Amino acid sequence: MTGMTVKNILVYVDGDLMGDGLMKLPMIRALRAAYPSAHITWCAGKLPSIFAADLAPFVRGLIDEVIEKALVHEKPWHGLRRPLNGRRFDLVIDTQTSVMRTLQLRRIKSRRFISATARFLLSDARPVSRSLPGSLPEQLIALAGLAAETSVQSAAAPLPLEAAWLQAAASALPPGPVYVGFAPGAGGRHKCWPLEYYIDLARKQVEKGRVPVFILGPSEADWADEISRALPTCMIPSSLGEGTRSRCSASAAFTVAVGQRLALAVSNDSGCGHLLAASDVPLVSLFGPTSATKFRPAARLTECIEARNFGQSGMAAIPVAAVESVVERMLGRWQSAAAF
Repeated sequence: MTGMTVKNILVYVDGDLMGDGLMKLPMIRALRAAYPSAHITWCAGKLPSIFAADLAPFVRGLIDEVIEKALVHEKPWHGLRRPLNGRRFDLVIDTQTSVMRTLQLRRIKSRRFISATARFLLSDARPVSRSLPGSLPEQLIALAGLAAETSVQSAAAPLPLEAAWLQAAASALPPGPVYVGFAPGAGGRHKCWPLEYYIDLARKQVEKGRVPVFILGPSEADWADEISRALPTCMIPSSLGEGTRSRCSASAAFTVAVGQRLALAVSNDSGCGHLLAASDVPLVSLFGPTSATKFRPAARLTECIEARNFGQSGMAAIPVAAVESVVERMLGRWQSAAAF
């Protein structure tokens, strides 16, 4: 911030589950890049935080401290005491929009307070429009930029990955081929583009000399045999290693490491899609019943294709040809950049 040294930062959330935690990673990376030396505290006021559990390896070096269930309440009488035992921060970023909770957070001693609550009424700074973008990742990045008084980049700070996962991904996908990734699963099958469409698109990649890589979660592991029969040259990397019966990427870190070895990926609106976005791979994201505006992944380069643009909300409405066209255009940009 202009004329002010920021040594410690508090980011407040109500809580983090796996899905929204993945969507918050771009903001965390942007904030660390903007403040490389600051002590960043992530405070989950009502619920646990996935950053203290499964996603802890992803924020090592990006977040310095995670506080869970910090008892930041909405009850008026709780305002008699300052939250967090009176701790002071140079910068507080409030990511929720409950007026009562924001009033409580406003009592934390800070030099600068950023909050979108009540159209930024309680914030020390506000955008001209007094509004935020539609998607959660973009909203959080906008808050980080407002706090820093400058434009911040979603993937500016490197995402930490253990060497073992990088080595496992390199072993699964050795250097040489152009790998194109496909993540055909999702939390609900209604969010899945038909598997036969994925196979058809992957077959077209084989015809162009590329290697399809299918990234399967545990609930899609039974698709592996069908995919292998249709595409004998495809790769289905497993975090459990060769020789195991399971053919799925059961580890989030392994999925991100695999994503870093791809030229491009195609995914449904899913947790795997957000993991691939975290790997910074160019991403084609497919949407049907869910909102691309709200759930758009924050990859460095993302193109969303929505079923509603083809007259229906069901995923089968998205034609293979439409996805293939976007894939070829994005790969063309990747190949042009790689030539320099």
